[in-house]
Amino acid sequence: MSESAIIELKNAIIRQADNIILTDVSLEIGKGEFVYLIGRVGSGKSSLLKTLYADLPLKDGSGKVVGYYLPMIKNKQVPFLRRKIGIIFQDFQLLTDRNIEDNLLFVLKATGWKNSNDIKSRISEVLEKVKMNNKGYKMPHELSGGEQQRVVIARALLNSPDIILADEPTGNLDPETSDDLVKLLHDISKSGKTIIMATHQHDLLKKFPARTIECKDGKVIELFNPDTDEEEEIELD
Repeated sequence: MSESAIIELKNAIIRQADNIILTDVSLEIGKGEFVYLIGRVGSGKSSLLKTLYADLPLKDGSGKVVGYYLPMIKNKQVPFLRRKIGIIFQDFQLLTDRNIEDNLLFVLKATGWKNSNDIKSRISEVLEKVKMNNKGYKMPHELSGGEQQRVVIARALLNSPDIILADEPTGNLDPETSDDLVKLLHDISKSGKTIIMATHQHDLLKKFPARTIECKDGKVIELFNPDTDEEEEIELD
């Protein structure tokens, strides 16, 4: 594994139970990189992300994520791996029976935070980072879709993860709100966090260019890398 890579897969086979989804996946992603993951519905994007946070086991090939060797990771190590990974879902998955601050409080307590001053300070920090510091008292249903997704990003940042995996984070949002969210994620990656964003909204790739990989025909293909490729249009189906 190269020193700069925070994610590395080599000759990996991605499976869902006994079904092979992707084969011969070899991929290196460095610290602070922003990477788009594209592909049709059912092409393996979510399966690839789930493998990275050990929701799907990696049985064939090698893979290392934030220092954990995936083929040999033990069940008791998985929570520690996931603490280094923030996950953003399309459908928010906020707890609807409590306000935003209490949603974030729930996560911190579940991951071992005990000092009430530290907890309060951390909640304030992440809400400020996503420009939601005046909305902590609101219930999820009182927020717009874009605001709820900002809270989900704040939740993903709580434990200062090295990696953020965003699975179609703008799928339920209007174009202007989507643009704002992608700008925010790009800004977060500039602070040194690695972000992989699965998306089917190809207009975002043109507005906010970044390294792009595609799941297609059971393979993972590098489409565009700003470090090695000329500025050019990405050819998409």
